[in-house]
Amino acid sequence: MNPSIADWANFFVAEVSASAALTGLVVVAISINLSRILSIAQLPGRAGEALVTLVGSLVLTSAGLVPNQPPALFGGEIFAIGLLTLLVPLIIQVRSLKFVAGLSPARKWARSIMSLAASLPFIVAGTLLVLGSTAGLYWAATGVIISLVAGVYNAWILLVEILR
Repeated sequence: MNPSIADWANFFVAEVSASAALTGLVVVAISINLSRILSIAQLPGRAGEALVTLVGSLVLTSAGLVPNQPPALFGGEIFAIGLLTLLVPLIIQVRSLKFVAGLSPARKWARSIMSLAASLPFIVAGTLLVLGSTAGLYWAATGVIISLVAGVYNAWILLVEILR
């Protein structure tokens, strides 16, 4: 069976809701703990990364609901989202290297790996869809799910761990 984008409508609807809810949670977490976040040098960037990851997922799943969209066009959109969700956190992380001297290498790598794990499936998905393979839809789903997990993890840090 060769799935079409329309076959994925229920998935995209569910994930738009989940992405929007988690994005709102992160915004609330940032606003509740804004002074604390601003007082710890690497946390404003971390909050930005969380928003970029979740908004990327939100935009991707929203684009998946556009009716009668050619798969190659959707693939181009996913690819662009993947590039943005890869590059913006990468730039933030490189800029924050001077502030994270106290963090263990494992924590630094975990943060980078989480960003890569969320964005690389989008780049693969976009490439596959542009090339005509609907297998890209499964890669997009993987990226969305990883983005949501990363969003929950970052929300936890911004709501709870920041107060320890």
